[in-house]
Parts: sequence; C-alpha cells; structure tokens
Amino acid sequence: MLKNLLSQVILFPCWSQKLISSLLEKANWNSPFLNGSVRESLKFGLCLTTLCLFCFGLAPNMALARESTPDQKISIKPYLNRVIKKVTEFRLNNGMKFIVLERDNAPVISFVIYADVGGANEPDGKTGVAHYLEHLAFKGTKKIGTKDYKAEKPTLDKLDRIFAEIQQATIDGKTEQVAQLKADFEKAQKLASEYVNQNEFSTIVQQAGGVGLNAATSADYTQYFYSLPANKLELWMSLESERFLDPVFREFYKEKQVILEERRSRTENSPVAQLLEKFLDKAFLVHPYGRPVIGYLEDIQNLTREDVRNFFDTHYVPNNLTVGIVGDVNPKEVKKLAKRYFGRYKVKQKPPRLNILEPTQTETREVTMKLRSQPWYIEGYHRPAVNHPDNAIYNMIASIMSDGRTSRLYESLVEKQKIALVARGFSGYPGSKYPHLMLFYAMTAPNSNIDEVGTALQTEIERLKTELVSEQELQRVKTQARAGLLRSLDSNMGMATALLNYEVKTGSWQNLFKELDAINAVTREDIQRVAQETFVAENRTIGRLLPK
Repeated sequence: MLKNLLSQVILFPCWSQKLISSLLEKANWNSPFLNGSVRESLKFGLCLTTLCLFCFGLAPNMALARESTPDQKISIKPYLNRVIKKVTEFRLNNGMKFIVLERDNAPVISFVIYADVGGANEPDGKTGVAHYLEHLAFKGTKKIGTKDYKAEKPTLDKLDRIFAEIQQATIDGKTEQVAQLKADFEKAQKLASEYVNQNEFSTIVQQAGGVGLNAATSADYTQYFYSLPANKLELWMSLESERFLDPVFREFYKEKQVILEERRSRTENSPVAQLLEKFLDKAFLVHPYGRPVIGYLEDIQNLTREDVRNFFDTHYVPNNLTVGIVGDVNPKEVKKLAKRYFGRYKVKQKPPRLNILEPTQTETREVTMKLRSQPWYIEGYHRPAVNHPDNAIYNMIASIMSDGRTSRLYESLVEKQKIALVARGFSGYPGSKYPHLMLFYAMTAPNSNIDEVGTALQTEIERLKTELVSEQELQRVKTQARAGLLRSLDSNMGMATALLNYEVKTGSWQNLFKELDAINAVTREDIQRVAQETFVAENRTIGRLLPK
C-alpha cells in the first residue's frame, strides 16, 4: 500500500517528492511502541497526509531546510548576486512577461508557464474548473491531438447537446428519456474518440527528449512545466504558444470521469482529506480558500465544456501569464522567438482581481469527524499574505516548531512524551497569495488521545508567546532557512518556479534574492511578537479526526 501511494508522487512537482522522502527518512520508525502494523499505518498516513497537503494546492511555500546545512559563516550573497546579473526580463506588447536566467552548466532548459489563476478564482458553483482546465490543456489543439478536426468538431458539439439534455431530463424526472439519452451519448462519445490522436502532445515532447512534463493547480495558481534539450527552444515556443492560443477541450467527458475518480480516491476514500476539507470550510467562512481545489463532487459532475471555455477565456490572457525559462539559453534568441510565437496572442482585458476579504475571526471554531482512521489533530491560525513584512518571521516560527528532530514539536510530542507519531506544522495553507493559515497537525500515538495531544501542542505554542527563543535556536533555523533557499535554487526547474512565485505573488522576482536579508533580520523579539499576535484562542480553528 505504501509503495503504491508513493508511486503517485510522480504526479506532483519535484519538491513534493523530496519532502515526502525526507519525512520518511527522518521519522522515528524504530520507536519501541510501534509494532509492525502500526509502523506501516503511520508511514501510509504520513504519505497520505503529505500528498493531501500538496495535491490541489494545499502546499506551503517550501524554502525550508530539511538536511544538514553548510557553515553559516559562509555567505551565499555573492552567489545570489551573480545569479541576479544573469537574469533578463521582458514583456511582449500583449502584456505577457518572460523571465530568463542563463545557466550553461548543462545543455538543458527548464520551462514553466505560470497562470495567475487557481481554485480561489473559480465562480461560485463551478469549483474544480481550474483543475479541470489543467487536465484538458494536455488534450491538444485544432492541429495537435486530432486526425481531422473539421470532422471531429461536430461530434464534440453533439456530446455537449446530449449532456445538456440529460441534465434537463434528470431534473424533470424523465427516467426513460434519460436512459435513451445516455445510450445516445455513449454512441456519440465512441464516434468522437475515433478522431483523437491519443497523447500526441506528450509524445512530441518525449520524442524531443523532454522530461518532467506535468502541471499543478493550487488555490493560487496553475503551472505547466517540463525540460528540453537546449536545441529545442523553438519547439517549446511552438508547442506551448499553440496550446494556449487554440486549445480544443476534447475528451471532456472522459476526463470528467478521471477527475471524479481522483476525488473519490483522494478525498472520499481518505479520512485525513475529508477532515481537511471540513476544516477549511470551517476556517474560511467567506474567502474561497475554504473550498477544495479539486472541487465539490456536485460541481464537478455539472461542469460543462462551456464553463471551462469561459474560465479559460477570462483568465488565460497574455497579461495573466508569466513564463520562466532557466538553462542553456540566449536571452536575445528567447525574446525573438517569444515575439514570433507568443506575440500572436491578442491583447485582452486583465481578469478581475479577487477582492473577497475574510472577516476577522472572533472565537475558536471546531470540527470533529468520526471515521475509520488513526486519530489526527489539526490546529490552524489565520496569518497575513506572503507579501506581508512579517512573512519571514512566520517561516522562522514554522522551522522552530517543525524542522527536523531538533524541532520543538518532534522533541516534545514524539521523543519525550511519546504521545504523537507525527507532529509538524507549516505556514502557507491552503495558499499564500492571500491571508491564509499557519497549520499544526499531529497523529496520536497508540497510548495517547486527541485531547492530550492538543494540550501538549498548546503548551509548545504558549512557550513561543511567553519565552524568548534562545539565540542558538534562532541561529539554527536561520542557517536551515539559508541552506533551504540555496537548495531551492539548485535546479533549473526549482529556480524557474521560485522566480515566478516571487514575481507574481510579491510583485518582483528580485524579492526572492532579498529573502536572505529578511531571514537575517529576524530577532527573538520578532518571534515572540508575532506569536503573541497570532496564536490566540479567537484566531484558532481546531480539527479532530476520531476513530469510528
């Protein structure tokens, strides 16, 4: 079971794979109170929880160290300054922006297209449409993925008409008509499939030596990414510009079944994911961060191809797309090709900004579920968006509480008290572009209970409020953060992703390289101040998962 779950990690960005591996390596699987079955259950639960937190955008910004760190006296500032000098940025006349970093250490280029749209931007009643669109973006265009688009188009339109008729007949209670329409639908779908060149887009990429072809949808954004040999720059320009210039959302209804199964396997069949969904709904009463990125079951079932098209036309416009290109490239050549291919996009109105503000929480909120599961405890506290001046302080708090075997939660709840098998926390849930949550969670040990774990967690949180952290502890997490920042920039893909995240979420990619100064500036008093402001009962939401 554990092996099968881990095999799904290939569907997620590389940093999620590294985190899961790191958590598995560092967990105390040899604890004397863990028998074989409990040990495997814990491993499965840890992987499942991590996947739930990363799947559909529930991941925090990961720039935190998990491994041994270099000597903190060695400055990485000169390295970062050299990187900055290698960055080129330009904007096309239609508003589309490109950020290019030259790295000629290997003849490879990594590409990321960052669409500034995610689950938080979905219309009411259309949850899941951002993720649905991400799936369909691999289905091709009028030229790619079809044997004859002129003949294919009428079959796609017919499927849409029959689906609408099925919905109406269902509402009217005409069961016989529904049965006949479903039979007609199956025939039409079979005919439509005859025109499809399966996986043609991904085949072209793979045959050109591409690796890591994938995409990810979160509450904040949707990203499309892969790497190609350095001599395939123009191929990427051609493929990707075509993908978002002229998409055809073919196999729409087949993909709907794939997504519904995805929701069943990762939410309905996962007690932890069910709790997280209820927890978010309780923590956010107004802001769309309270909705699942994969979407609610009923919304997914009712989504139409027109819904996806409208969402695409609204949000996939040039001035809402940013491209990161890192590797063995010539920026002048990139700009020339970008003008040729992406310059074809017409200027369009920028999508409306999300201006929904979550009201200040005034009392503790709680949600409890009883399911067939090991007991889990969750606490979340509202905090400002990633571009807030205190962001680095929140990240330091997360490190103090959760990073490694020397973290406070691990030492106290897992090692000393032995009341939890897992005890961690992070900042940036379920997104970070808007005010969000700092989350803490724990899986109770067999000889413990939820209340005991909750009390112990509160004790550690109160320590942050009443006692200044030691200078040694603060320097340790700063060193971890510096090393984590450096490691996050180690690969072409990691660098491209980081540049884009900072560009879109904070207003400039250069803020990535100011992160080092922000880390160094954090004081013990800052930690205590932010803890006192944030970790109060009226700002807390609690989730409990009890065994049925």
